[in-house]
Amino acid sequence: MFETLQPAQPDKILALIGMYREDPRPDKIDLGVGVYKDEHGKTVIMRAVREAEQRLYQTQSTKTYLGLAGDVAFNAAMVTLVFGANADTKRIRACQAPGGSGALRILGELLAKVRPGATVWLSDPTWPNHVPMMKAAGLVTRDYPYFDPATGAVRFDAMMETLGAAKAGDIVLLHGCCHNPTGANLDREQWSALADLLVARGLFPFVDIAYQGFGDGLDEDAEGLRILAAKAPEMAVAASCSKNFSVYRDRVGAAMLMGRNETEANVAVGQLQSVTRGMYSMPPDHGAAAVRIILEDDALRADWLAELETMRLRMVSLREGLAEALRRQSNSDRYDFVAHHRGMFSRLGISPEEVERLRVEHGIYIVGDSRINVAGLPGDRLDYLAKAIVAVTS
Repeated sequence: MFETLQPAQPDKILALIGMYREDPRPDKIDLGVGVYKDEHGKTVIMRAVREAEQRLYQTQSTKTYLGLAGDVAFNAAMVTLVFGANADTKRIRACQAPGGSGALRILGELLAKVRPGATVWLSDPTWPNHVPMMKAAGLVTRDYPYFDPATGAVRFDAMMETLGAAKAGDIVLLHGCCHNPTGANLDREQWSALADLLVARGLFPFVDIAYQGFGDGLDEDAEGLRILAAKAPEMAVAASCSKNFSVYRDRVGAAMLMGRNETEANVAVGQLQSVTRGMYSMPPDHGAAAVRIILEDDALRADWLAELETMRLRMVSLREGLAEALRRQSNSDRYDFVAHHRGMFSRLGISPEEVERLRVEHGIYIVGDSRINVAGLPGDRLDYLAKAIVAVTS
């Protein structure tokens, strides 16, 4: 049977990890892998997570199944975290999922069941895994303009023009905050105008919020999503805890559905659970249980928020530091946008050939599309990095 298979295309980021690992140069810099790193280059377990896991170990009395929806208390806590304390929870339902990716996948399956052959519109560029997941769910994918590499800004007018011509019933996948891979985000006014357009055109909002708390703050990062929720009759949300709780390998996420009313929300989540039954049955519990313990305990929640804010401010500081270093080395404002972007990533707007020169000549590893992991920036070597970038682009 397997003789008919062709070798799979290697994952570019995993290949980059391998090359970095084998590079003997002691001054090499890894800006490729999309995980948060502290000032020592470590992806640590957050204090609140470690404490929650200890409590879980001491109190958990069984490993029996929780059910298709997973931990219902976790789901409720995530709805409040994402939609806010004042959300109309009567028409919002959630299902625990194996990470944000799992949430995207099961929501894609449900939307394909509801609207067979529907088009899902993705930002250009978007997270590379969006495309294969949506296609695997049976949806057709198309792009809407989003990022201008020359200016580092959102192409908002072009985005609105394209989506304004989309077919009623189409799905629009949006990054809730901290756009991956560019770091360029919509502002409040743009979110509001976009929400009005989606409602007027009968387009369905599908929000991927994977970095809440990494941009401008926990509530600030959910502002765009909440603007949509206040205006749109229906929407879907895929939320991830991988980054803001640093539980990457535990695969903690939530798939959320907002219906026009309570009855439709109940029917929709029931159908979503039938999707999970046919795909992986039930989600893993451990990481979600730890997150639930944190969100339900005032002291642990406060400690988590404090550590999350430290992480966020560190990334903002690194952004500002790199932008200043690039301004000094280039004698231009070409890269000032780096300071204004938010989240873990920015796209520098340099060519694949220049990216390759950074690796070969300077031991600096970034993804081929010039996306850098801001959290991986060495705070004491920003001028070295800026000088190298200017050298390969001059």
